[in-house]
Amino acid sequence: MYIILEYLLNYFWIWDFIMVTAELKEKLDDLCEAHFIDVDKARAVRGLMKPDPVINSLSETFKILGDPTRVKILMALSYRELCVCDIANLIGLTVSAISHQLRLLRNLRLVKHRKEGRIVYYSLDDPHIESLFKAGLEHVIEKE
Repeated sequence: MYIILEYLLNYFWIWDFIMVTAELKEKLDDLCEAHFIDVDKARAVRGLMKPDPVINSLSETFKILGDPTRVKILMALSYRELCVCDIANLIGLTVSAISHQLRLLRNLRLVKHRKEGRIVYYSLDDPHIESLFKAGLEHVIEKE
């Protein structure tokens, strides 16, 4: 695309009149210059793509995992069910701060809770969460 734009600008002698910023040139350089597209592959992949609401939910899940406190909570819960007080003491934060983080994790169905009297216990919502967490952890550890 950059080559085409440069050709047109040179061809019509208007290169001097158009200010092409470095940012624009960088964006143009990042574009694929290949003129051949494997239509069959693209169609096959398009059929496998999930709808936007699913993509958005997945993005929110990964976004929420971008906080070290929430990762510590998930790590603790990947070993066993714990009450809010135990999580707070383990991580070194207040019960209030942990409760706030747990609410965010619960809203995205990453953790679930159960009450036993006045005590609230948390655990990972399902085996998928544990698999996701462990796969991410393995990825990080193997890079070290």
